[in-house]
Order: sequence, then C-alpha cells, then structure tokens
Amino acid sequence: MMRLSYSLGSLLTVNQILHCAKKLNQVKPDVIWIPETWGMENFSMLSASSSVNNFSKIGSSIINIYSRSPTQIAMGAATVDTISNGRLILGLGTSSKPIIENFHGAKFVNPLQRMREYVEIIRLCMSGEKINYTGQLFSLENFSLLIKPSRRNIPIYLAAVNQKMIELTWEIGDGVIFYLRPKNEIKVTLKKMQTQRKIDSTLQIITCVDKNSEKAVERAKKTIAFYISVGEIYRNFLANNGYKNEIENIYDEYNKSGLKNNYNFVPDRMVKDLCICGTPNEASQQLNEFQETGIDLPIIQFNPIDDVESSFDLLIDTFGDSN
Repeated sequence: MMRLSYSLGSLLTVNQILHCAKKLNQVKPDVIWIPETWGMENFSMLSASSSVNNFSKIGSSIINIYSRSPTQIAMGAATVDTISNGRLILGLGTSSKPIIENFHGAKFVNPLQRMREYVEIIRLCMSGEKINYTGQLFSLENFSLLIKPSRRNIPIYLAAVNQKMIELTWEIGDGVIFYLRPKNEIKVTLKKMQTQRKIDSTLQIITCVDKNSEKAVERAKKTIAFYISVGEIYRNFLANNGYKNEIENIYDEYNKSGLKNNYNFVPDRMVKDLCICGTPNEASQQLNEFQETGIDLPIIQFNPIDDVESSFDLLIDTFGDSN
C-alpha cells in the first residue's frame, strides 16, 4: 500500500483546515501538510491541527527562511514537536522575491547559503546544547533553547525547484518537497539524485476531484494559471521543461487581463502532466501514474470545488483506500 499525504491549502479558513485535519483521522495519511503564504501563521496551525488529528505526522509546506530568524524557527519547531508528541516534519523553502521583499520587507539574497546556515543552526538548536556558531550570514553566541526538544533530530525537508537547490537538498536535507514538475522530469531527476544519497522524495500535486470531470479540469487550470502568473521561478522552470510557448501565452494574458481568463490558455496536456483532476475514477488512475515516477510520498493538494466539506469528503473517499 502506498504512502499518501494531504496538503490543506491557504485558501481554506482556520476552521476548515481543522475540520479537514480531524476528518483525516478516518484514513490516517502519512502526513498532513499545512502551507504558509501570507494568511495563517504556520506554527499555530500545525499545533492546532495536531490537536485534532491523532495519527498523522504534521508538516510545514513551507516555512520561508526570510521572515523568521533561524532560532525563531527552531523555537517554533521544538514547540510544535512537543505539542504533537514528536510528529513534526519541518518543511523549509526560500519562497519568492516578490513575497519576501514586498510582503516581509527583507532582501531576497543568498538563498542557497542562507538555507545551508538555517539548517545547520536549527539542527544545532535541537541538540539542546549551548551554541556558538559563525557562518557567512549568521553568528550566534552562547545560545540554547530554554525548553528541551522532544527529539534531537526533527526531519527537515527542503522545497526545491532549480538544480542548485536540489543539489543542496540532497546534501543536507532529510527530504525534498517538489511542486509543478512534469512527470518525465521527475523520473530523470530522481534517478540521478537518489543514486547519490537516498532521501524522502515528496511531490505536492494540484488535485481537483468532482463528479463532473470538466469542472475539475477547469479548477485545476485556474490553479496552474495562478502559480504561473505570480511565480517567476515556476514560469522559468516550466518554460525550460517543454512548456515555453504555453507559459508565454498564459503570462501574456495575465498581463492583459489578470487571472480572469488566462486559465483558458492552460492546455490539457499541461494539466495531465502536472495535476490530478477529474472524476474519482480518473483521479485514482492519475495518482498511480504519479507514483510510477518514483516519488516516495505524493502530497494531495486539496483544491475545493464548490462546498468545501462535501468536496473534501469526495477527495478522501477517492483516495482513502490508497493509504
């Protein structure tokens, strides 16, 4: 039986996320992932979700490494791991330049070195010992957490898009979080990297399930169009992996009319390559296709269609037997 996990997205309310997390007690997925964008604060939601779900690991997907110091993240991680009885997976990422600079007022610089030092410092903090650390970007003197971490080794997963971050992830991470990657590209990347060092490979997959297949496909196209419109890193990556003309069309339309119509420029082949969407039967088959890429842990990214609760019920009915 395959491992499976769920991501409860940023467009849900606090109460909706907690409702879904509680509902997942029925199917006991490997991990419940909670994202952080510019809405709900992640450590609070991780703690709250762990209090209503008794079985699954609780993962951040992701906490960015610019809006908090490394020691702040270590404090939050140690707290959540204690509250959840040792179930935290700490997912870290760089986010993007517009979010970091326009929303957090920080400079988006040195992402690779910054990630390296964050991981080093967080791991030192979890040792429970006094830290003296000197890096290129951060220095700590006589720091130690006032609480004793429940685990010395909280697993750290890194979000990676481009090759340099992928290489760093395989060097220092316990797992990788992929997103918006064509199936064939995933196969090639995993075959290359997993021979160097085996880590837990996860892929967050835009997932839209409805009894009306066309409705599900339209929802998926809107989500793809959003990320292509606002995420330069995804535009560049997908343009370099077989979708150059499609990316140009989607982004050009975004610059003309915003998000209103540009999803119409997302072709069906892109949806099939990047998403799970359609009826329950179609979605189940598509999950199998993603599993065949070599991914260790698919992450079902919940994209509600119409009523959130009934849409989530259909989602877990669709994949419940896959856990």
